[in-house]
Amino acid sequence: MIKTESSLANIGPSGFIDGFNLMDANLETGIQMRFAIGGAGPALLLVHGHPHTHIIWRKVAPLLAQKYTVVLPDLRGYGDTDKPESTPDHRVYSKKEMAKDLISLMRLLSMPTFAFIGHDRGARVGHRLALAYPESVTKAVFVDIAPTATMYALTNKEFATKYFWWFFLIQPEPFPEKLIGFDPDYFLHHHINGQIKIKGCVEDKAFNEYLRCYKDPRTIHAICEDYRAAASIDLEDDKEDADKKIQCPLYLLWGARGTVGKLYDVIGTWKEKAVTVSGEALDCGHSPEEECPSVFLEKVLAFLA
Repeated sequence: MIKTESSLANIGPSGFIDGFNLMDANLETGIQMRFAIGGAGPALLLVHGHPHTHIIWRKVAPLLAQKYTVVLPDLRGYGDTDKPESTPDHRVYSKKEMAKDLISLMRLLSMPTFAFIGHDRGARVGHRLALAYPESVTKAVFVDIAPTATMYALTNKEFATKYFWWFFLIQPEPFPEKLIGFDPDYFLHHHINGQIKIKGCVEDKAFNEYLRCYKDPRTIHAICEDYRAAASIDLEDDKEDADKKIQCPLYLLWGARGTVGKLYDVIGTWKEKAVTVSGEALDCGHSPEEECPSVFLEKVLAFLA
């Protein structure tokens, strides 16, 4: 159903993030978005990636909320946010459309300007968000990514092996949907265990919440559409905006033990895309906010200050 009026609904306290409340927002984009919110102070938007939901920030959000009003959405297609029907060109799951959801949410919350932290897919949406709404994003942190077009352009055997889902999920439906749907528990364990390098950082309660969402066939399809968009319409959007650069200060964090840090000059790749770039590697894999949250907080708070 298409929602025509923006509105907010209170769901109740978060079961994963102390001091945060769950809410649903009916956005101008027609999407009902689930998000958690907590804290007080300047606005700070944190956006998860694949295969996660907003609870990936559970270890760092309460401390960030001591200084900021922290907003943690589930992207369209993920978690408990709407999963709209796609189109043959995959535009519905493009990062441009996802960025529209986020700007609509922040305006609905009367937060016209905000700092941004994005991990994985969330950082790719953040790239589009910072380009399209430079007046809104004051600072940006991208976690463990190089630019999408760069990673595709430099694809080699090692990248294709370690990031196999970039090439598996983009296959025409329903091929990947059916294979994942046969045993989502196995696929999710395989995926997360392959990405993290510090064992035990994803506790059973958190994994089971990721799995609850991942078992939904609509979520599996939406995730495939997210990746199909990344390999098609998103690249077209990037090409169209090749002359544009992120204007706000950009800070990069990546896992020294992960694929991105090993295969790419992360800072170098983003100097082509942003005016002001800094960053460093952390001693972890793909998810520093889960693997080394104290160090992650130290670095992020210093940059945001």
